[in-house]
Amino acid sequence: MNQLENGDNGAARVVIIGAGHAGSTFAGLVRDAGHRGAITLIGEEPVLPYHRPPLSKAYLKGAAGLSALKPESHYADRAIDLRLGSRAIAIDTAGRSVLLADGTSENYDILILATGAKARRVDIPGAALNGVHYLRRADDADRLRASIAGNGRLVIVGGGYIGLEVAASALALGCQVVLVEREGRILARVASAPLAEFLAKRHREAGLHIVEGGEVVAFDGQDGHVGAVRLADGTCFEADAVLVGVGASVCDELAVAAGLACADGILVDAAGCTSNPRIFAIGDVARFPGAANGGLVRMESVANAVEMAKRAVAAISGQTIPAHVLPTFWSEQGAYRLQIAGMADADSSAIISQVESSSQIVIFRVGPDERVLSVEAVNAPREFMLGRMLIAEGRAVPPGLLSA
Repeated sequence: MNQLENGDNGAARVVIIGAGHAGSTFAGLVRDAGHRGAITLIGEEPVLPYHRPPLSKAYLKGAAGLSALKPESHYADRAIDLRLGSRAIAIDTAGRSVLLADGTSENYDILILATGAKARRVDIPGAALNGVHYLRRADDADRLRASIAGNGRLVIVGGGYIGLEVAASALALGCQVVLVEREGRILARVASAPLAEFLAKRHREAGLHIVEGGEVVAFDGQDGHVGAVRLADGTCFEADAVLVGVGASVCDELAVAAGLACADGILVDAAGCTSNPRIFAIGDVARFPGAANGGLVRMESVANAVEMAKRAVAAISGQTIPAHVLPTFWSEQGAYRLQIAGMADADSSAIISQVESSSQIVIFRVGPDERVLSVEAVNAPREFMLGRMLIAEGRAVPPGLLSA
């Protein structure tokens, strides 16, 4: 970034909008890196920053409460001004200030946008009925849990990670669950076909009714509450509750209004710096250089949120920007723990399955030069770690060895 006018980044006033994994991680790390200036962390939710992945799993099932990322003392000890239950509504780039919904404002020298993403809404008849849920925050999970209490009937729209995780949790609670996926298979955009087939079979065996290639056209209700889900082919599923899990859209409204360069995310450089040298964007909301072809990518994962926080801290602290780490993703769906490392283009790589059993599958994707590009593993942590190592080393590996 450009040198600040006062010539001392260490005393700059830092304001962070968004208290999720990216924002809260940045706040702690930048202080620990020796930053002396004021740090203000603004979060919309009224609770301490918490781990979000359990919302669709242990938290939804009532098996665990919210797990704070750090105790309250972590912020107090580092003189981080934690503004919970507070919403930023505008950025004044000329005056370098952030306007909050309560009418107050915060001045900044460095602004960090960690606003994340929100659940994508559907625009179909009945979408505003009570009992139609989205899952992104703790209060979303609270409402969903209340709706399916007492062995309710749940229809899930969307066969991605969230949909499958909630399906497994709801089945464990004794619910009747139907999952409708618009594409021809579940996990169509995020996993290979063999992996999707493996998981679909296991979910069906556990009692999940999966409809693939099904288009939801309406939610029917009575007295303002959802009662059924209708598909384009006329099929109708009764429902006490509906979860819509059809992906996420970035929370870049503040950035767009402030004139920052955006394109399905806030455009940043390798350090997270936006088109304004005093503003950084990190986490789910940022689109950064990282594609194999030199293009820009946006990743929704805890690992990426933490990595981007570290890179921005390094830039602000005058340290060397760390190299990108290997992208990793994970999902827990009942008895099945999925781990993925690397990114591969299906059109330029081959799939070699190393092992498959009733509870385990490992899939390596290999390029034309026999280098391992990605690994997908279910209940196979050792093979996953091997895949990560092979991808990181970039060595050619004979296909026969991976298939052994």
